[in-house]
Amino acid sequence: MSKTYRVYVPVKEGENRYYKKVRDKGLEGACIGEIRPVQSIKSFFFPARTKVSEYFSEKTSDKKSRPVAIMGAKACDLASLKVMDYVYMQDSFKDPFYVARRQEGLIISSDCTSFGETCFCVSLGLLPYPTEDFDINLSEVGSGYVVEIGSDKGQKLIKDYSKLFQSADLYIDKKEAARKKLKLELEAHVKAKAIPSKELIQELFKKKFDSDLWEETAKTCVECGACNVICPACHCFVLKDQKVGEGFERLRMWDSCLLMSFSRVAGGANPRKLLASRLRNRFDKKFNFFPDVIGKFGCTGCGRCTEACAGKIDIREVLSKLS
Repeated sequence: MSKTYRVYVPVKEGENRYYKKVRDKGLEGACIGEIRPVQSIKSFFFPARTKVSEYFSEKTSDKKSRPVAIMGAKACDLASLKVMDYVYMQDSFKDPFYVARRQEGLIISSDCTSFGETCFCVSLGLLPYPTEDFDINLSEVGSGYVVEIGSDKGQKLIKDYSKLFQSADLYIDKKEAARKKLKLELEAHVKAKAIPSKELIQELFKKKFDSDLWEETAKTCVECGACNVICPACHCFVLKDQKVGEGFERLRMWDSCLLMSFSRVAGGANPRKLLASRLRNRFDKKFNFFPDVIGKFGCTGCGRCTEACAGKIDIREVLSKLS
């Protein structure tokens, strides 16, 4: 598979997992199960920095690298693709760089076999195992995996390497039992956080729009933007031009709606001068805007923003204060 794709797999280092490129040592150290890695799969389709053009020329880079195959992607990251695809694959507004990476890439997802302290996907109606948006899914059972095919691309891969697989009929019940057990354990874990029912979150947010909640929450925010960068569904960017040799190039780079510069417009005006209003805007996008436009939250409950926040802002606690 590495002849066709650049293959990335989660590798455990200490208590965390990070996507690493598979090299000569194969899948040594790979961690297919457990929980999602520190970084999301966003960067494989929407890199933090992309050259989009060169000055005085319509020419773009001719360099063509192999597409990416991601192993061990979790359900929370797959759910973020609904948001990313809406933003970058809409008709008339398609981003050719994103579209190419999505269409050419391969996703081999896997069930969570444990959960982290900050995980709360089940509070948002998601499950700790993939049900869609994968090419192949792996459910760990004993010392092997139950394989589920999710696309024609996945079907072809299984067919090409059919000698590696055998009937999994004897393991289906064990797979379902493991999924049910983990879901119940995660539901019990998040219950203590008193997060409102997913059906009520959008309406409660609207009622709290002009409350003191945002100013209180913003008191510890240091405006670093880590919550945006680590989020699998945050997708805003800024364009920057820089000189290279005798010419110039235009770069697209991740941006953060928590930064003062994010909403500044020509003439220096800024409709969100206050940090509290920028923080509220982040919640507005995730729990009000996206439910309206795609019927899904712009948050997948992965809990990465809580782990990354230097100000100790816990998104679950903010949601609980909506009630």
